[in-house]
Amino acid sequence: MADLKIYRASTTAPVNIAVIKYWGKRDPALNLPTNSSLSVTLSQSDLRTHTTASCSPAFDHPDTLLLNNAPQSLSTPRSLACLRSLRALRSGLEDADPSLPKLSTLPLRLASANNFPTAAGLASSAAGFAALVRAIADLYALRQSPTELSLIARQGSGSACRSLLGGYVAWDHGTRADGLDSRARLVAPKAHWPDMRALILVVSAAKKGVSSTAGMQTTVQTSSLFQTRAKEVVPKRMAEMEHAILSKDFETFAKVTMRESNSFHATCLDTDPPIFYLNDVSRAAIKAVEETNDKAGRTIAAYTFDAGPNAVIYYQKADEDAVLKTFLPILRQKEGWGETDTKIDDPGPASPQVVEALEAGVSRVILTSVGEGPISVQEHLIDDEGKPVIT
Repeated sequence: MADLKIYRASTTAPVNIAVIKYWGKRDPALNLPTNSSLSVTLSQSDLRTHTTASCSPAFDHPDTLLLNNAPQSLSTPRSLACLRSLRALRSGLEDADPSLPKLSTLPLRLASANNFPTAAGLASSAAGFAALVRAIADLYALRQSPTELSLIARQGSGSACRSLLGGYVAWDHGTRADGLDSRARLVAPKAHWPDMRALILVVSAAKKGVSSTAGMQTTVQTSSLFQTRAKEVVPKRMAEMEHAILSKDFETFAKVTMRESNSFHATCLDTDPPIFYLNDVSRAAIKAVEETNDKAGRTIAAYTFDAGPNAVIYYQKADEDAVLKTFLPILRQKEGWGETDTKIDDPGPASPQVVEALEAGVSRVILTSVGEGPISVQEHLIDDEGKPVIT
């Protein structure tokens, strides 16, 4: 009787939020960036993608993927590149050891679920492709390190390469045409600076109007600021940020983070036609951070925005009460505060215009912290008969 075993492996992978932004590609086919970037990996207890990879001789269909119970295409060039690379590595193991089951030849059945809004500027593609690559790598029992696997995840989503590592992670842009030096690199583990916290103000859970892929390519083609940013501004800030992280210098970390976010969005505005990822609620969040820092007499909070309106506000654990004093009284009725001490009643320094904009425009909050890289789990989204588990 034929072996109809269902092979499975499951992984959770984190979101990362860049403090030095990836924007622009020197090779779109290989997803090679024009500049290096650096991010903070966030805790999976708050933001994660959970993916199960399975294969079996019993599967009589092409590769399939369910994301949040909805079918997704795996026929895109990005997805195909990831699957092709992973299968090639497994095939190499099978060639070296003929006793291994020929998993590389079997159809894949993938199921994935996010615990956060998809395509709303919360790095869903980064967590998604990192989880996909790590889960299939575990299914195939691959021996590659996370940094080596980041070369594969990068082909699916550039920032996904950073989600294969925890803590503080750089993505070096590289110079080789084949992209083999464009990969993730650990700057510092979570344990080096565990006190980093993040407050995310979810401004819109709707899919953004201009995708990151389309937006960055238009910027490369039309922005006069772009080349200066890629060649001069980012390399300097990468060095400043790495030093700030290694020395746990929050003030420098914060100032570089905010300037870098502003620079990134300036190039978006300099694009023809201009790209508006920020909105009035985003600008109110910026003003609230500025007022918080003014009140404290030092820089205790830093805003950053990816390709979307959601504000990510970094701060240290020791300054949590001072930072939340601005936001909690305004947004107390919003979902996401969890076990946060709700005794903070006195309004912080936010002006009436800021209060009005945040109250009306923020749909929920997420309180999180620096976290670990992908984690192998035994909770499967595909059962032992090969059927998806409805989540």
